[in-house]
Amino acid sequence: MPERALPTQKVEPPQAQGAVPRSTPNRAPLLDAGGSGAVWGELTAIIERTWGFSSLRPLQAEAMQATLDARDALVVLATGGGKSLCYQAPALVRDGLTVVVSPLISLMKDQIDGLVSSGVDAAMLTSAQNGFELNQVRRGLEDGRFKLLFVAPERLMMNGFVDDLVRAGLSTLVIDEAHCISHWGHDFRPEYRQIGELRARHPGIPIQAYTATATPAVQKDVVLQLGLTDPVVLVGSFDRPNLTYRFRARGDLLSQVHGVISRHPGQAGIVYCLRRRDVEQLARQLAGKGVRCLPYHAGLASEVRKRNQERFLQEETDVIVATVAFGMGIDRSDVRFVVHASLPKGIEQYSQESGRAGRDGLEAECVLFYSGADYHGWKNLMERSAAESPGYSEPNELERGVARLGQMFRFASGATCRHRFLVEHFGGSWQGAEAGDTDDGCGACDVCLGELKVAGDCAVLAQKILSCVVRCEQRYGAAHVADVLRGADTAPIRMAGHERLSTYGLLKEHTAREIRGWIDQLVALEHLRVAPGQYPTLFLSRSGVEVMRAKREVTLFEMPQPSRSRGRRSLAQLASDEGSPPVDEVLFERLRQLRRRLAAERGVPAYLIFSDRTLAGLASHQPDTRARLLAIKGVGERKATDLGGAFLAEIAAHVSTRGSLGPKPA
Repeated sequence: MPERALPTQKVEPPQAQGAVPRSTPNRAPLLDAGGSGAVWGELTAIIERTWGFSSLRPLQAEAMQATLDARDALVVLATGGGKSLCYQAPALVRDGLTVVVSPLISLMKDQIDGLVSSGVDAAMLTSAQNGFELNQVRRGLEDGRFKLLFVAPERLMMNGFVDDLVRAGLSTLVIDEAHCISHWGHDFRPEYRQIGELRARHPGIPIQAYTATATPAVQKDVVLQLGLTDPVVLVGSFDRPNLTYRFRARGDLLSQVHGVISRHPGQAGIVYCLRRRDVEQLARQLAGKGVRCLPYHAGLASEVRKRNQERFLQEETDVIVATVAFGMGIDRSDVRFVVHASLPKGIEQYSQESGRAGRDGLEAECVLFYSGADYHGWKNLMERSAAESPGYSEPNELERGVARLGQMFRFASGATCRHRFLVEHFGGSWQGAEAGDTDDGCGACDVCLGELKVAGDCAVLAQKILSCVVRCEQRYGAAHVADVLRGADTAPIRMAGHERLSTYGLLKEHTAREIRGWIDQLVALEHLRVAPGQYPTLFLSRSGVEVMRAKREVTLFEMPQPSRSRGRRSLAQLASDEGSPPVDEVLFERLRQLRRRLAAERGVPAYLIFSDRTLAGLASHQPDTRARLLAIKGVGERKATDLGGAFLAEIAAHVSTRGSLGPKPA
């Protein structure tokens, strides 16, 4: 199967690629009146000097041009697609202040730390700052020192705050995590909804919305709620070709999770659990097996939670076991695996949470362990929230939540190519591993890797299960039906007299887990339906009746086979340009240790020093001068000045014990 690499493009004005229209009335002018070419020349130089990039990811150039043209825009790029650069880089060549609305203080802080470390004047105004810090930022705004300011939606909507920003030179308003605006989205926040009011009060200020997870319905709602005028709409591919997806029915969870971690020794990973007690138990069990891991959930003391997060970001621990409270603020780029120990409550959540793996573009694994019980657990939580929380005041909110949950369950227990499903769910058109071949598998999920084995005589197997549901008068749940089929001797079976049914013991050679897996698959295929209520019961759909009567074909799968590699390229191959020297993995590890020490000294996450991809470039080319250091992707002028000496010294020390430097970059 050919490798599907993440594409890049040269930093060029997008009109050379037939991109977005450029003229917009009543907007702020470009910094340079000489035209797009002059501005792009300056922008190119800034991107290379500041971030060390000489190429862009797809649609970044078009998004930047929309910013330069002061257009309203909606930009939807998958995690790892480089959304931040789209508004950060143009802010440095335009007059005025770019204000970024962000939902989390931790997310803002990471962006500020990264910008400042690259030599960009940026700041934030948050409730976590003390009076002195807030005054320093306000003074900097008055003096025109900052090009980028990050704020929460609540602060943006404070009375008179936007007017203060306008006086400070507000030229562009960027809405990050823009799906939070939409009721159709998965993280709806009422405060975001109010941002659209600003368009009526300040129609001349362009608004640009960015998100990684937005279905077509969410995209339309964001445009409507923000009042975007003739917006540039850029929607990238939702495919993350560097991620391998595997979905497994949950069995011995500890063994299953530990098996994934064992495939990634010493590498960073996140394990998501549904409940706090699950987090505590699994973290304790994994630690008992020698895994360097820490728990994270909202029930921990704030200082413990903060410290555990910092230890993960600073590479002092490998694995964090967490609830979804470990959220959007986690931007560590070298996460090599994400495990879901239970079903997420929607495809958007799954895409966002699994998307925290492989943000550096290198190979990563996403594994989901699910059970039919997860569906009902989430549904009960949603119904409880609907009764108790004002956030569910709209009656349709619960219905939308349950519908999204059902979609996720069918996705997990079905057998459709995982990459293709995600792309099409978000409104994209699937392109297989060979461009233009829509029938080609992705080569990066359990389905396309052949890890799912078709069960023997699927038709008879399905008929036995469906017949048992009917014999139980369609009044019992999956656990009871499975017990009847395997011939269990339980009190509920004896009380109902179901040991006398013709379907009793029909699948006695199979385990309860296998039978429950097939029931889940029939539910995912919509041949079985689950009746709502406190005690969910199974009943046949019209297609289920057809399957039972042998009038419709059906395919069921055995429990997945052990995971195998898809023959992926190593870190050394992925991290280097074609024809580059191989990565010296001993040096790579030395550079990781140096990065960790420098991050601890500066109190920032390790990935803000240099990404793994940049470290691999250093360990491949082994530069010995500042000029050669600047030739490595991800090394800008500021970092070369600030960090270059330490990294060059480490490389030289390694070379002195290992031999000559080898080939140098041009």
